[in-house]
Amino acid sequence: MQQPTRIVLIRHGETDWNTETRIQGHTDIPLNRRGRWQAQRLGAALADEGLAAVYASDLQRAHATAQAVAQASGLEVVVHSGLRERAFGVFEGLTFSEIEDRWTEWARRWRQRDPEFGPPGGETLQDFFKRSVQAVHDLAERHEGQAIALVAHGGVLDCLYRAATGQALNAPRTWQMSNAGINRLLRAGSVLTLVGWADVAHLEDESSLDEWKESAA
Repeated sequence: MQQPTRIVLIRHGETDWNTETRIQGHTDIPLNRRGRWQAQRLGAALADEGLAAVYASDLQRAHATAQAVAQASGLEVVVHSGLRERAFGVFEGLTFSEIEDRWTEWARRWRQRDPEFGPPGGETLQDFFKRSVQAVHDLAERHEGQAIALVAHGGVLDCLYRAATGQALNAPRTWQMSNAGINRLLRAGSVLTLVGWADVAHLEDESSLDEWKESAA
């Protein structure tokens, strides 16, 4: 019988565009200071996880977060473009309200999670779901019986949550996707199972952020 793969699924640390609610998509935005602190805390929290590998999206906000995890575990980051955020085309760089002001009908279809809708230059929701879930299955299959960390993006986490719980693509989202939070899945055969979600205990003491030195990262 195939041994399950333990998956630690992580959204990248905070960026300035996160705080401004700007759509990032494939736009390569760096972590902000809080995001770098979150990454360091995340690495420390997972140092004893027994990880066999750390994979990351090739976008710098995910890669930098993954580097902190990999360094704490004595590993190297392996880049996998299948873990990239959804491409949002013309929506990228805009806030939710700016999108609604410019393109009312497109904004409606996006808000209603129309699986067949994709902004011009971007991906449809159903194509993005297939791409990101398949990437996770492929990576998990390489590490049967082991534990791996996957550092990706909010949209990827949303897809994996739905894949593991049977939520429809157009169902309203009711779960959190915290920056640098720890989420846990099992993959056995072709089945994903949700084990734990949105663990942010390692980020709760933000008093240390004021004292944190960049050189410590």
